[in-house]
Amino acid sequence: MESVIGKLAEIEETAEAIVKHAHEQKAEIASELQEARDEFDRVTEEETRQRISEIREGYEKKMNALIEEQKEKNHSVIEELKKDYEEHHAAYAGEILKNILEV
Repeated sequence: MESVIGKLAEIEETAEAIVKHAHEQKAEIASELQEARDEFDRVTEEETRQRISEIREGYEKKMNALIEEQKEKNHSVIEELKKDYEEHHAAYAGEILKNILEV
């Protein structure tokens, strides 16, 4: 009978040791998983920030190119208007004077 009680006590001690070891491993695994999640979050956030920056730079370049193109178009239109005025300002003045005198 004593040998059975001794064996049971030995089995219980072994079971307690196994449970204790399992709890320790569980804590270690949970810590490792948290570290992996934190690293994933950090890497993902950095990649996202970088991608947003690249997209923003691309759109800024496109916008600046469009602004320059529009400036050039506006400049050429202004130059054409100036040229037209220089060539025809006497006729325009005459038309204005004629319209004023007719009233």
